[in-house]
This record gives sequence, C-alpha cells and structure tokens, in this order.
Amino acid sequence: MRTRQLGSTGPTVSEIGLGLMGMSDLYGPADEAESVATIHAAVEAGVTLLDTGDFYGMGTNELLLRDALRGVDRDRVVISVKFGALRGPDGSWLGHDARPAAVKTFAAYSLRRLGTDHIDVYRPARLDPDVPIEDTVGALAELVEAGHIRHIGLSEVGAETMRRAAAVHPIVDLQIEYSLLSRGIEAEILPVARELGIGVTAYGVLSRGLLSGHWDPSRELTATDFRASNPRFQEGNVERNLALVESLRAVAEAKGATIAQVAVAWVAQRGADIVPLVGARTRERLAESLGAAAVHLGADDLAAIERAVPKDAAAGDRYRAPMMAQLDSERTR
Repeated sequence: MRTRQLGSTGPTVSEIGLGLMGMSDLYGPADEAESVATIHAAVEAGVTLLDTGDFYGMGTNELLLRDALRGVDRDRVVISVKFGALRGPDGSWLGHDARPAAVKTFAAYSLRRLGTDHIDVYRPARLDPDVPIEDTVGALAELVEAGHIRHIGLSEVGAETMRRAAAVHPIVDLQIEYSLLSRGIEAEILPVARELGIGVTAYGVLSRGLLSGHWDPSRELTATDFRASNPRFQEGNVERNLALVESLRAVAEAKGATIAQVAVAWVAQRGADIVPLVGARTRERLAESLGAAAVHLGADDLAAIERAVPKDAAAGDRYRAPMMAQLDSERTR
C-alpha cells in the first residue's frame, strides 16, 4: 500500500486508514472475534493508521486494539486516539472536557488500556467551549515533550481554532467528516488546513453506510445504533440519499469498481494531504474498501461523479441539531 504524510510535520501512514469505532460502539452489535481478525487483515494489507477513541465503548475499543496488536511490532502501526467526550453509565453524552489536567488524565488511562508507552497522534474529540484551545494544546505539548505522545491532532474544529492551536504547537492533522455527501470543509476549513500544513484524516467517507452500495432501506436499526436518530437515515431523507447512491452506481460499474470503492477513491484523490478512514467491521468490507487504492478517477470520471452526486445534494444534516450546534467546524463555516 502506498503511503502519505500527515501534514507537513506528521508521521508517514498508509494512504487508507482504519477507523475502529463501529467495532465497539454506536453502530449496533459487533462480533469481537471478527473485529480482531479485521484489524489483523488490515495490518497485513499494509494499513498502518489505526484510529480509536477512549470513549468508544467506554474504553473497550482501546482494549480491543491492544488485544489485536499483541505480537505486532509497535513501530509498524500509527495509533490515533481521540479523547475528551464524557459519557454516563447508560452511554449518554455529557459534554466534553479538555482542561489540561483532564488531558493528562485521559492520556494516562489510554496508555494503560492500549498497553503502549506512547500514542502516535492524540487529539481532543471536540472543542471544549469552556477551555481555550491554547490551554488544551499546551497540555498536549507537555505530553509530547515527556514522550507520552508523538504528535498532536484536532477533530471537528473550524479555521480559527486551527490557527490558534497551530500557533501553540505544530498540528499534524485535522480529523473531520468528508465524503461525497459531506463537503462542507471545502469552503474554508480545507484551504486553511493546507495553508497551515495540517493534513486531513477523513472519517465518514461512506457516510455511515449510505455510500457503501449495500444499505438496505428496509433495515431496522437497533436502539444502540446512532443512525436510528441521524437525519440522513430518517424516512424521506434516506430514500433521497440512496437515490444519489444509485446514480453513482453507473460510474462505479463503468470503472469495474464498487460504489464504496469509488466513494473512498474520490476522497483519497481530493489531495495527497487527505487520508480516508474506512470503518470496516468485517474482513469482507475491509477488502472492498482497500480496493479503492487501485481505482483511479480521471477527469471524466470526476465530472460524472459530480453530476451523480452534486455538492450539497445530501438530504438531512450529518448529525442531529443539538450535536450540530456543538461542532466548532459547523459554527465557523
């Protein structure tokens, strides 16, 4: 697998990364043995960027990654961890905490759960509105100096926050949703990231399954699957979104590729500074997504994709209104 650098100061990683969230949380039940096998398959295929969060399954996702990496050379992978989301025993969301003392506490617990002496890229999952980003990044810089983390990243922040953070310490990447159905970063956030030498790790490249080409509109989502309340999966919206996906099918078939592969390849080809994260939970879906690395989209293909899925054509916001209101990346658009 080819590689890319995260920003101008970050590590070299595989051109496609693996996001682990769905293996422990938010997408309904998952098979732990298959999850471990999928991580193994990813590493064997050359995937080096593995993304998790300390709040995915309240720490169980980190423990899953620890177990999956037993016997794997630690230097073979780049572990990216998000922190700061607060959750209750019932899984509820209680806000975010990015105070300097909390930053170091979260890091200590993640290092223990992961069974490693360092985290490669460490980032607040969201902007804490009660803590200046300078204070959060300052604490992260101290963790870098102490050797506990190697690099600092950000997640779902806007252009102004990126500038303020980068003035304190180099930022290697911004993790943010980016797909054919979510292109809001193109207006301001992506240009500023490029100006500052900050890479992008794009999550949601398959729009939580809508762009997979496998979504069944009659599927009943469980109470533990957050898509059950996601606007894009609501009646009326999901049908319109899947119609866009069907328009994309002709482009994929002409390329001898799947819809998912075209969707991942589109993100990957938006720039060498962008690394798509695929959220495959099975080896079958992983193999399909990694096949995107062999799909080259020419000018005619890109024009056909634009006609099939025009910018801002998605029906429904990417999160519910209360969550959208909390996103720094959305407030500054």
